[in-house]
Amino acid sequence: MNVRNLCFLLLMLLASHALARGVYQTPEAFLDEVFDATPPAPQVLWLKGDIKVTAEEILGHRYPGLRIRYWGGDQRTAWILEEIGKEKPITVGLVVNPQGMELVRVLEFRESRGWEIRYPFFTAQFQGLGLTSTRELDQPIDGISGATLSVRALKKLARLALYLHQQTEFSRDPAP
Repeated sequence: MNVRNLCFLLLMLLASHALARGVYQTPEAFLDEVFDATPPAPQVLWLKGDIKVTAEEILGHRYPGLRIRYWGGDQRTAWILEEIGKEKPITVGLVVNPQGMELVRVLEFRESRGWEIRYPFFTAQFQGLGLTSTRELDQPIDGISGATLSVRALKKLARLALYLHQQTEFSRDPAP
């Protein structure tokens, strides 16, 4: 292999890592998609008491805020949450409905590895998942070689969104 081809391959490798990071969808565009261009006003779930304790158990650390903003309507809630992959936060949009997880979408990825979690072949595994009585996902999620920490972060966020949905009025059956 000559030097020219080697340089070309090196540049392509570096470019692929640079392209992996970035904003894939803005939170506003995510909410517009989920709620047919008319998202409801945001609501707030305060992290106190049992909710705070359970959120910390799910994440394995304290949540960095006192409250979490969410959007809800028609027994569905949308959450925009962040979790550290290896070193940097991954921003994820999650939608929960009465049947469980409806949608998981990576909105922004800041790490140099593990970006494959953004693709539908991976995120589709979360569709329909619920929580067990011990607040674990009720079905296994296949990992991605080289993306273990990113996969773990998404699983935590899915568990958290499913749990938080249960704490809202949107998880209850509407009055007849």
